[in-house]
Amino acid sequence: MSAVLKDAPRLVRMQEADLAGVMTIESAIYSHPWTRGNFSDSLRAAYQCWTWRLGDELVGYFILLVAAGEGHLLNLSVAAVRQRTGHGSALLKEAMRLARGRGAQHIFLEVRPSNLAAKALYGRFGFSEVAVRPNYYPAHAGREDALVLTLAL
Repeated sequence: MSAVLKDAPRLVRMQEADLAGVMTIESAIYSHPWTRGNFSDSLRAAYQCWTWRLGDELVGYFILLVAAGEGHLLNLSVAAVRQRTGHGSALLKEAMRLARGRGAQHIFLEVRPSNLAAKALYGRFGFSEVAVRPNYYPAHAGREDALVLTLAL
């Protein structure tokens, strides 16, 4: 008898060639997505830009900036069809591992108060709210605040 092994998700450094797939996910899950230029700029600036793949499928990605002993998670996203299946948690663990490995003692991020799923994810990991950035995000009815969350690594 032979066992059939399923592909295990793997972290792969983001490349410019990945941006079409990244933009497909980004545009599908956000009302105000990052632009292709935001991702290209992050790649050029040598931020930690990573994709999460299951076989050939692009499942998600994150953008992480690490400097001065702090990590700043700028974007963490999972394709709509793969949400609530553990990929967000796995990606967050990888981002935290990379931040820690590059000397970050804390990790910070912003999240919309209306993004209940993301707030729940970060809460499960022990992130705490440390500030509010008023009118940070574009929204359908003007602007939406950002909650600033942090976690000691």
